[in-house]
Amino acid sequence: MGPGTRVYRDRPPNPWAEPLCCGGKAADPSPALHQQSRHHRRSPRRRPSMANPRRAIALHVQTQPPPLPTSAAALPPHSSLSSSLLHFLKRPASFPFLLSLFVLLTWLSLRFHRPSPPPSLGGRPAVAHEPHANLVRFPAELHPTPIARDGRGWLLDPVAAARDAGLPGGAFACLSLHVGQIQPGGLRGNHRHHTCNETFVIWGAKTKFRLENADVKDKGYGEAIIAADELGIVASTRSTAHALINMDVQPTFFIGCQDTTIYPNSSNTDYKVWKDL
Repeated sequence: MGPGTRVYRDRPPNPWAEPLCCGGKAADPSPALHQQSRHHRRSPRRRPSMANPRRAIALHVQTQPPPLPTSAAALPPHSSLSSSLLHFLKRPASFPFLLSLFVLLTWLSLRFHRPSPPPSLGGRPAVAHEPHANLVRFPAELHPTPIARDGRGWLLDPVAAARDAGLPGGAFACLSLHVGQIQPGGLRGNHRHHTCNETFVIWGAKTKFRLENADVKDKGYGEAIIAADELGIVASTRSTAHALINMDVQPTFFIGCQDTTIYPNSSNTDYKVWKDL
């Protein structure tokens, strides 16, 4: 060492001190040393510290994503109701409910059912009224009608059928009954009973029925034609003349009900009332 050099024995040499060069001048430090020194000065060492636990929990809660909506909440109300209903119907406990619903619907259907009017045969009405002859006509092959409930044909009680048809003046009961036929071109009746009411059922051929009726001007009687495929019901009041005329090539059949007994050739009966028959 030279005579001008000081020796520091009390403290160690400063590592950051600039080294001396020739003539006692400090040598230029290298760029790397400058950067290292600048880094140590700008970023001093910090002691690690404990994080705040409450702040960490709050941050954790705030950063959690919102829960996704469940399937029940995502569905509209009607879809949820439909799903619940379908689930209920799949259970055995729904059988009494379905049975009760079926019975209720059946009762309502029968309660408000309106029967359709009886069909017509070939455009003809099911019942034809002839008030001037006090007669009703039914198509014999048509059903259902007041005289035929099914396809087996007509079946009736003469007295009840006339009453149900609204015909006045017929027999009150069948105390005297006669069944017969009229050949083609033949005639039955043309008489007037003074002591009994009479009800007729006529069918089988085209037949004309004549009934005394003072309300018919000029003639004094009413007439009606019963076709071969029809059945006629007639009511004749006591003291009223009547006649049946076959106008067909096949026989006419008839039933006569009287509410009192009539004896042939009795003075209580007028015969051959109409001279044109």
